[in-house]
Amino acid sequence: MDNFTFYNPTRIFFGRGEENHVGDRIRRLGGTKVLIHYGSASAVKSGLVYRVTSSLERAGIASVPLGGVRPNPRSGLVHDGIELCRKENVDFILAVGGGSVIDSAKAIALGVPYDGDFWDFFDGKAFPASALPVGTVLTVAAAGSESSPVTVITREDGMVKRPYSNDRIRPVFSILNPELTTTLPPYQTASGATDMMAHIIERYFTNTPGVELTDRMCESVLLAIRSETLRALKDPGNYDARANLMWASTIAHNDICGAGREQDWASHALEHELSALYDCPHGAGLAVILPAWMEYVMEHDINRFAQFALRVWGCEMDFAHPDVTARAGIRAFRAFLRLTGMPTSFAEIRAREDDIPLLLEKLRIGNNTIGSFVKLDISDCEKIYRLACRSPLAP
Repeated sequence: MDNFTFYNPTRIFFGRGEENHVGDRIRRLGGTKVLIHYGSASAVKSGLVYRVTSSLERAGIASVPLGGVRPNPRSGLVHDGIELCRKENVDFILAVGGGSVIDSAKAIALGVPYDGDFWDFFDGKAFPASALPVGTVLTVAAAGSESSPVTVITREDGMVKRPYSNDRIRPVFSILNPELTTTLPPYQTASGATDMMAHIIERYFTNTPGVELTDRMCESVLLAIRSETLRALKDPGNYDARANLMWASTIAHNDICGAGREQDWASHALEHELSALYDCPHGAGLAVILPAWMEYVMEHDINRFAQFALRVWGCEMDFAHPDVTARAGIRAFRAFLRLTGMPTSFAEIRAREDDIPLLLEKLRIGNNTIGSFVKLDISDCEKIYRLACRSPLAP
């Protein structure tokens, strides 16, 4: 196991009705004027924004609304939010929504105290000296942004999607009420579950030896996501299923499952270009990329893939031919994705094989490779994209 420092100060308030106490939470942190950042009109129509605003008013805290966040959040709204916060002297940002809303809120928090363009942080041209504090009221179990230091934004100039990580933008608190997720459409529920699984898989496939504890933690969370997703799709109002998925979203990306081990993240890099170009949900793009990546890199560590197949998907272990077990695990994963309604090929997200050169041109490759489990150069990335266009792994 590698040396590591684990730090996650986000305070989680979990359960029914917790959003009604958000004013108290912010007042205790010294907030006096809040930007309420949200996505679609559904956050208003459902009464959630009203409940949040009322809680702030009871605590004597002023607020300013800013809606309109889209999936794959855009730089233009981030600029609007920065300008609004400065004009209104906002000192706290509250994201009411899913990962896209939280990511947009984090980027605004970075930009308000900075004199330049917030995108300088994403380009590595600047390092933040400060950021406004961010809190969240989570409405979608998926991205794990509610307790991570990461934001992912699409810059509209050139439509490039990039992540940025800094502990200054880790939420100071997050309110997780599973009841807020019961009205999600099945496709969004499944896309969120795929995103969670991807966050675990990016950590699970590692070259670091001696990490049995975190292997088992990863496997347990994957098993829970697998079972609870099917339960939530069958019975959307099932509180326990939604609660387990919401907590899994946080656990999958707060890095407890990545401590002491090398992590990969090639699949996320490959997917970001898909969702930037085609505006597909991030989880749907990952459902297309992950099985193709697995097929391509499987030979690097057959035994780890066989372990994944055995422990997560219940495949029978073929000790004489572990590659048979490894392939069965990838097929089982793909079958689960299909069962939940996820796409598994380019065509299903309206991606075009002819666009692969453009995807590769936009792909940001540091030191000529991406990933750690297997270091992938531009030629490898092209082959994975092409695998994602073709028929699935044969028995």
